[in-house]
Amino acid sequence: MLRWPLLLLSLAFAVGPLRAAEPFEIPARRIVGTPQTVTVEKDGKLVTETVTVTVAVESIRKIDPAKAAIVICDMWDDHWCKAASERCGKLAKEAAPVVEAARKAGFTIIHCPSDTMDYYKDSQARLRAKGVKKTEPPKPKVIEAPALPIDDSDGGCDDATPVKSFKAWTRQHQAIAVDEDKDYVTDDGREVYSIFRDRGIMTVVVMGVHTNMCVLNRSFAIKQLRKWDVDCLLVRDLTDAMYNPNKKPFVTHLAGTQLVIGHIEQYWCPSIAAKDLAGKK
Repeated sequence: MLRWPLLLLSLAFAVGPLRAAEPFEIPARRIVGTPQTVTVEKDGKLVTETVTVTVAVESIRKIDPAKAAIVICDMWDDHWCKAASERCGKLAKEAAPVVEAARKAGFTIIHCPSDTMDYYKDSQARLRAKGVKKTEPPKPKVIEAPALPIDDSDGGCDDATPVKSFKAWTRQHQAIAVDEDKDYVTDDGREVYSIFRDRGIMTVVVMGVHTNMCVLNRSFAIKQLRKWDVDCLLVRDLTDAMYNPNKKPFVTHLAGTQLVIGHIEQYWCPSIAAKDLAGKK
């Protein structure tokens, strides 16, 4: 989890002097598999094998905020899993100044709190999304990836006494402001894609919950966007997984989240750090 006092202070200074839509460079991290030859002992004999060693590789990406969007995935006001709800509330408060700084820098902000469109039915941001000229997405590409490195088959709740899942959310977490004059609200992938094409969006930054579920699998989220050949970046420190440490691979909740982030970095898209979204020089 991020510790933000210095970041909040830096954002407070960064937001003021930023010029809208000024391009900037940002470090992006990927996990890359490299084949290596190793010698191992089998049945008393030394044999040579080729194994894949994964390493984190960082590259510099140039982003033009006028051609970039932030998709905020399912940062709801509540959750049926109370531990998840508590973590989401903290993430929302940490995300709020980052979203505000990015908006002032020129990013398009798209709020995607699934299953809450009734709450936003009269919102100008919701009406703006519905009014965008519809563009049919391309035929999805086939992208193959292995199963996730964690077992979330029980729903992933790490409460002491988990309950049966139910719809606890009614809106996006109130800590994240919706700018009714600029932003968009939707939970439909085709609307999101139409917004991209309408605004000439070339790069999409995804933040939110839950990394192993909604952030990967929603119609507006990473898997579908990548299959539509949309350039994506995950904000690795503004996301959380639904993972119960009592399930495989039997690691801490934080370690489970990091495993999912690494999986995304290796098979779906690079990740970035939240502090870099303010467009620092």
